[in-house]
Amino acid sequence: MKHEKRFNDAIERLRSAERTELLEVDRVVDLCLEGITPISVLDVGTGSGVFAEEFARRGAEVTGLDPNPHMLETARGFIPGGTFVEGAAEDIPFPDDSFDLVYLGHVLHETDDTQLALEEARRVTRMRVAVLEWPYREEETGPPLAHRLKEETVIALARQAGFTRVETLQLSHMVLFRFEE
Repeated sequence: MKHEKRFNDAIERLRSAERTELLEVDRVVDLCLEGITPISVLDVGTGSGVFAEEFARRGAEVTGLDPNPHMLETARGFIPGGTFVEGAAEDIPFPDDSFDLVYLGHVLHETDDTQLALEEARRVTRMRVAVLEWPYREEETGPPLAHRLKEETVIALARQAGFTRVETLQLSHMVLFRFEE
């Protein structure tokens, strides 16, 4: 896959205090874990491992997936106990029901096939899929509006992927979706 919208910004920017505060990393991870006790987490589009690092800090076995080998190498440096694999959200290289939680942080809008990405996430999860996305509005930070996803679009795609429990949680600067069967 060509991944035309793939994020390739500098690692320093991805891990800046300003950006991690904007992402509300602790709150997002709290909400992803709320009501479940995952042992294994797949962080799809792990990038530099900001979220993978927090899941690991909470005791989860973390696997990061990313199409960019440079990002994977960077993430390995921050999460030495994690497993990092090159791959895309639309073709997750793991068997069915491999992970308790599948997390896609600012990834769905970058995929070439959002429907297939959600179907793949559903296939490899046992408990929950959580998707963090930018709100659908023009902002100074984040991707252009043309790359953002409307909430109703994400909800419709999740239902088409077979999720029956669909939650939308509004954060200060982001939207977190939680999907379960």
